[in-house]
Amino acid sequence: MNRRIVAAVSLALLVGVGSCAKNPVTGKSELSLVSSGQEMQLGLEGYPAVLAEYGKYDDAALGAYVDSVGQRVAHVSHLPDLKWHFTLVDDSAVNAFAMPGGYIYVTRGILAYLGSEAQLAGVLGHEVGHVTHRHTAEAMTRQQIYGLGFGVLQVAVPSLRPYSGAGQQALGLLFLSYSRGAETQADELGVEYATKAGYDPREIPATYATLKRVSAAAGASIPVYMSTHPDPGQREVTTRQLATTAAAGKTGLEISQRKYLHHLEGLVFGTDPRQGYFEKQTFYQPETNFQIEFPAGWKTQNSRATVAAGGPDQQAMMQLSQTDGGGQAPDAYVHSLLSAGKLTSAQGNSEKIGGFDSWVGRIVTPGDNGPVTLAAAFIKGEGKNLFQVLGESATPGDANEQAILTSIRTFRPIADEAHKNVHPARVHLAPAPSAGTLTALLPKLGGTGASVDEQAIVNGVEADEQLQAGKTLKVVRPGAAK
Repeated sequence: MNRRIVAAVSLALLVGVGSCAKNPVTGKSELSLVSSGQEMQLGLEGYPAVLAEYGKYDDAALGAYVDSVGQRVAHVSHLPDLKWHFTLVDDSAVNAFAMPGGYIYVTRGILAYLGSEAQLAGVLGHEVGHVTHRHTAEAMTRQQIYGLGFGVLQVAVPSLRPYSGAGQQALGLLFLSYSRGAETQADELGVEYATKAGYDPREIPATYATLKRVSAAAGASIPVYMSTHPDPGQREVTTRQLATTAAAGKTGLEISQRKYLHHLEGLVFGTDPRQGYFEKQTFYQPETNFQIEFPAGWKTQNSRATVAAGGPDQQAMMQLSQTDGGGQAPDAYVHSLLSAGKLTSAQGNSEKIGGFDSWVGRIVTPGDNGPVTLAAAFIKGEGKNLFQVLGESATPGDANEQAILTSIRTFRPIADEAHKNVHPARVHLAPAPSAGTLTALLPKLGGTGASVDEQAIVNGVEADEQLQAGKTLKVVRPGAAK
């Protein structure tokens, strides 16, 4: 079953024999199976896949601000003439990642935990360093494989995947863990680039202290920066030493705390329920107005592109996504898949599910390792929305397949308006009305949108630490119904 959840493809599909390439940072020739042109292609092909999977955060001003800081840092890097792209993605994970070719992604989730523009410059400088030092190409050459674990369950049937093969490979690179040496090099370059760009690198060590707190609080429940950028040692100590040396004798270095905090006003914090959310096993999607009950005991996961569930011991899985049906009825869409050769057979019937026209049955499609049999449903939702639900079990007709089909037939419009009219929690700036601890001050400021401990990390303080009156606080206020 793992082979169908983790997509892998041989490096030989995209590269030929090894050759030497010049490293922009060291100036030395290195054996590499990935050319700079192939790096550019990976970044280019991966961009639409990343946006489909995560979405661009809907705040043009904030996105432009992040890009401006990134461009300033990239301009003093070892590849100043590369066409750099800095994109703010709409994901709550506390993370940032780089793709080859100058594509850098920052989640909205990490922005809430940073305290200044200089800290943002340090994070972006680190990611720029991964690109300029060609760490992805180095890792790909070392591993001899592009196939990497995805953050969501994937049905390994090429004809029904939401992305191109190259796009899927690029998505896999987002979860690449670099070597300890690569992380140290990126830390060094991050400090160097931020300082050359005019930022105070002495802000950077505090970033790692905060991210360690986030990682410890999250455990293994969500992907955070420290999981894809493992600490090669005492990162906080090391960057402090690097920053002290880099800043020595320099004046006028920027921190820009007030400017940075100003841009955080109204930032969405945590999961945005408008993009879909779970309550136990029931998934609600307010924007396209549907709900569905996943099988009891199955692990569930939601991303912008797909909703997925995995059965016990990975013996079964199912995945729901939207597909472009071209306005066709579900049965006509199935016939079009057969005509196009995307399905080799389809046995099922039209029926009503939740009042929607649907086709439910069993399909066979070409897979990575031979034909794959899937339980399937195509449901014509509101408007022109066509939903595709694919499920796989160990043996067609077994109990897990029956659970998948039962789940499919719970698809229906959202019944309770309270589950439709939802808003996310947001970050707001407020001065401390008096001296006191964060624990005491937050209720006075409406800060009930996240736990006190979470908001302590967001503000870089301890929950019981005495704070001065007037101190600017990042307060997470809860969402509300329309």
